[in-house]
Amino acid sequence: MQFKHPEILWALFLLIIPILIHLFQLRRFKKTPFTNVAMLQKVVSESRKSNSLKKWLLLFTRLLLLAAIITAFAQPFTSATTALQEKETVVYLDDSFSMQAKNNGISLLEKAVQDFIKNIDVETKFSLFTNEKTFSNVRIEDIQNSLLSLPYSYKQLNLNEIGLKANSLFSQNNSTVKNLIVVSDFQERLASGNNSMDSTLSAHFVPMQPREILNVSIDSVFVEDGLNEQATLQVFLSGGNEDEALPISLYNDDQLIAKTAAKFKSNGNAEVKFTIPANEQLNGRLSIIDNALGYDNKFYFNINSKEKIKILAVSESDSDYLNRLFRGDEFEFQKYALNQLDYSNLGNQNVVILDNLTTIPNSLQNILRTFKKDGGTLIIVPAINSDISSYNTLLSSISATDFLEKIALNVQLTNITFDHPLYRNVFEQEVTNFQYPSVKEHFRIQTNLPTALSMDGGDSFLSGDDGLYVFTVPLTLENSNFINSPLIVPTFYNMVQSSLQIPKPHQTLGEATTVDISAQIGNDDILKVSKEGYEFIPLQQTFPNRLRVAFDQNPTEDGIYSILQNEQALQNISFNYPRTESQLKYLDIGALENINTMDSIPELFEYLKAESNITAFWKWFVILALLLALIEVIIQKFVT
Repeated sequence: MQFKHPEILWALFLLIIPILIHLFQLRRFKKTPFTNVAMLQKVVSESRKSNSLKKWLLLFTRLLLLAAIITAFAQPFTSATTALQEKETVVYLDDSFSMQAKNNGISLLEKAVQDFIKNIDVETKFSLFTNEKTFSNVRIEDIQNSLLSLPYSYKQLNLNEIGLKANSLFSQNNSTVKNLIVVSDFQERLASGNNSMDSTLSAHFVPMQPREILNVSIDSVFVEDGLNEQATLQVFLSGGNEDEALPISLYNDDQLIAKTAAKFKSNGNAEVKFTIPANEQLNGRLSIIDNALGYDNKFYFNINSKEKIKILAVSESDSDYLNRLFRGDEFEFQKYALNQLDYSNLGNQNVVILDNLTTIPNSLQNILRTFKKDGGTLIIVPAINSDISSYNTLLSSISATDFLEKIALNVQLTNITFDHPLYRNVFEQEVTNFQYPSVKEHFRIQTNLPTALSMDGGDSFLSGDDGLYVFTVPLTLENSNFINSPLIVPTFYNMVQSSLQIPKPHQTLGEATTVDISAQIGNDDILKVSKEGYEFIPLQQTFPNRLRVAFDQNPTEDGIYSILQNEQALQNISFNYPRTESQLKYLDIGALENINTMDSIPELFEYLKAESNITAFWKWFVILALLLALIEVIIQKFVT
């Protein structure tokens, strides 16, 4: 038992006063002679015993009466150990797309918001944060409308990030009880490296989960160029039932151009193919109807007119391997001997290839430095009899790279760096039975460029990244059979593709995206990106022959956007929400440490209320005092 005013209990020492009064009465008795008292001795003896009992009863009654009154004024009560401590409350409300799932016809997020508004005390101050928004030190009436209109977010904090964010909203006062309330559906993607919560927090988890966990999602699309004037659009879906066929529609802007049904396999995946016109612009939107999550029922993509990559090769080689590599419609390829090169033509190119040159003239070096500085891609293939000093003069001014001695030794290309940007999406798996090319002579190189291909013994075959690629092996048939290897196609293709960031048919929100546009822009001109009702200015960089536009934090909504220059559309770009929440797989929160799990928000607030409840007993002590006073009256009147 605890007391609100424990200092009043010192008054209990006053109980000694009635004891002294009863034990040491100050009355003096006077003896009076009386004749023949023998017959009264028995009566006197009995009266003394009765009087003594009455005094003791009155003593104990008055002691208890006084003690009850003193205790009542001290206000006794009982409570939990934390009831008297100051409390801080921080709430994490998961507003990610998986909270669109429904339970009894209402989404999990709507249910959580309604329960929270109904059950939290209107006078309670708290802080609340979602995956993107933060409300600090507010009452429910301050943010009620914001919560009721809370939009869904494609972002998702993990448990570690939730703990860190909550700690930033709590005060530094160590004497307060810090209640962290986490309301979420607790998908597996919330799991972080360390799933235990901070032991200094009182973490209360409220899981919100739907009755059904089936959800169909449009995951991705792939455009495959076909023959004649037709192309194939492949659409990949997941989450369906094997026995059901789901209608899927294809729109160009708002015009329905095709419709079919997706039939799912036993693993829940499906693939649908549409035939679309090739080499025509298309602002595509795929649509399905699914009663689970709504965000992944639409998928946006677009096909722009193809922009050709401009490639210029300066070559002294008799081989035509470069002509064969870049004869497609997506390239604009030119090849000149060194003595026929028009230097003024270099500034308009995206890629310059130096192939089998004995030496690099100083005048060409100066132009190539400017070309590389302006964002161009330079590919260097040396000759067997190359003047190393001229190569090193150019390379050292662009990158910390130098050719060392020439090595005359038969070796094989034995190692592919599969995580290098050139090969990251080339191989489905790391191959070990590849027929590797052979090399007779090569140059040893000293560089800080990442190695893409290397030979037996560890020497680099190809190094480079970010617009500079350096071969250490002359690619003549007399020296190496690399140009006859299937590896040459993805190697050169990806090197030149990296020179011009052509937008893919679709991008993912939240991922860093870079797009190059062939356009001239004035110093005061600014590109804008917009769709209906939404506009922003992206990060942009100007090069002599193109513009580079970067997307990171913007946009925040899916859809097809136009990149505008002076209100004129240069091209379109499509963004979709990440599909990471489409698979409804939930965390086993019972395995988490330092948490208290509640079945619902009302139950949680009942628990928190009980933790703060104080049971007062002073009224009972007042009633006891009144009863004791009544008992004293009864003793005085009826006990003789």
